[in-house]
Amino acid sequence: MGKLLYVMDSQQKPSGSQLVTLSDLEEFRLKLMMDIKLMIEGHLNKPAKRWLKSHEVRKMLNISAGTLMTLRNSGKIPCTKIGGLIYYDANEIDHVLTNRKKAS
Repeated sequence: MGKLLYVMDSQQKPSGSQLVTLSDLEEFRLKLMMDIKLMIEGHLNKPAKRWLKSHEVRKMLNISAGTLMTLRNSGKIPCTKIGGLIYYDANEIDHVLTNRKKAS
């Protein structure tokens, strides 16, 4: 069984004599949890994107470009065209999806 290595920072080179202790693992766990918490908090503080492009809507709904065009042309999904780009209001798409739920 090989030795476990623990590197304190990115500049330190691991050597064969470094072993991981339980306190090292606990310290690493705490640092990792704090980093994850900071990343989540930073991501949650971002405002939700209001205007979506076609590729984002297709990905969100898992539909093809043709299906999106059909939904757009039939008026089932409202959109705004500016220049050559088509934008969709995320709130409108959510509203359409919510109102189209089938009762099970």
